[in-house]
Amino acid sequence: MTHLHGTWVAAQLGVRLADGARPVGVGLADLVGLAVRRNPKRAHLLVSEVLGKHVPTDPRLVYGSGLLLGELVRARLSGDEPSRPDGVLAEALEGVPGAAARLRDRLRAPQGPVDAIVLGYAETATALGHSVADALGGAYYLHSTRRPVAGFSTYGGFEEEHSHATSHLLLPAAPAAFDRDGPVVLVDDELSTGRTVLNTIEALHAVRRRRHYVLAALVDLRASSDRVRMDELAARLGTRIDVVALAGGHVELPEGVLEAGKALVEDLSAAGLTPLPEREFPVSWVELGWPAGLPDGGRHGFLPEHRRVLEKELPRMADAIAAGLGPDASRVLVLGFEELMYTPLRLAEALADALPAADVRYSTTTRSPVLAVDDPGYAIRTRLAFPAHDDPADGPGERYAYNVAPPRGEDGFDRIVLVVDDPGDTAALATGLLAQLRTLAPLLVATVPARRRA
Repeated sequence: MTHLHGTWVAAQLGVRLADGARPVGVGLADLVGLAVRRNPKRAHLLVSEVLGKHVPTDPRLVYGSGLLLGELVRARLSGDEPSRPDGVLAEALEGVPGAAARLRDRLRAPQGPVDAIVLGYAETATALGHSVADALGGAYYLHSTRRPVAGFSTYGGFEEEHSHATSHLLLPAAPAAFDRDGPVVLVDDELSTGRTVLNTIEALHAVRRRRHYVLAALVDLRASSDRVRMDELAARLGTRIDVVALAGGHVELPEGVLEAGKALVEDLSAAGLTPLPEREFPVSWVELGWPAGLPDGGRHGFLPEHRRVLEKELPRMADAIAAGLGPDASRVLVLGFEELMYTPLRLAEALADALPAADVRYSTTTRSPVLAVDDPGYAIRTRLAFPAHDDPADGPGERYAYNVAPPRGEDGFDRIVLVVDDPGDTAALATGLLAQLRTLAPLLVATVPARRRA
């Protein structure tokens, strides 16, 4: 079942994935591919097959994988054995028809409820953290953000040391819901060294001491020295720190890989932008009828009662999107927007149920600069670059959408649904990302109201 999306990087740079623990029956190389970062601090990027960030993916596989990670968390917090849908994740990764929906459906009803505070990391793990919280049933969810929002005071922040955009904020609307006793679950897409989450634990623990933390990630790449560092921190703070992941292993990096990666980026960057057709498909807008009072995500907190409202309203909103796509839509991409990952994911998942004859995929735009190489053995085949369109605190800059344009000789999407929040629905969006997407397929835009301080 090993995928080919790491072979190009292995051949060019000698970077390889080595499997470790397989607690849910799949290995590291099944869950991630490899790409080359346009970043002087790290040469490689792990590209998840189940995150829905850089690779358009069946949304039911994305949500089901997040729920499965949440089930591992629930079992660790409850002290019992997790429910494992044996073999279904492997089948879903292989593209077996119906397997992604079976994975999600077997995990959709929480085994809890488990009372916990779940913190997801922006930007890549915002929807993953939501999904973990969903699996717990009774959890309060908050994700970090890189977007300052008027009226919301900062609870804390931390630095992600390897990142290209390091400032994170915690902006809970009700700090008391976050700043309370109970286990804290920290969710990221990968644990490389674990330094970011340990820094977070130390910062949170200085405000309120807690007895139990769980680190949850799709893949755990930590070395033995990183595990020792975690144990030392737990002992120093007088707390318990556990780790759960869908797969473990490590990345084998040869000597001089950082310099080799920089040289490779310099050599290939000129060919990195994907040429777009000279045509314009129509753009239309869909009115979702977003429920009043429902947050667009966990930037300021998301409660179990919010989930119940969303679950009730999703089929209706998916039907509105399906009507806007027309009867002949067969290959549809639902594209989210940076930190706004969970709402587009759940809309895409509901749309896939509403259009059983169509191939519905989900991914999101990103700040992360990655080299694109149109080769079947490489995880990032095509790259769109466009100006930031949500008035970011760090000023204007480039943003990216990967694997949205089709590789050479392959069919593309015949419909694209772009989901943005209203602060990101700007003139810069119309002249930037929208202008590029409409050269690829008819475009349907759904705008979700961002939560604001009353």
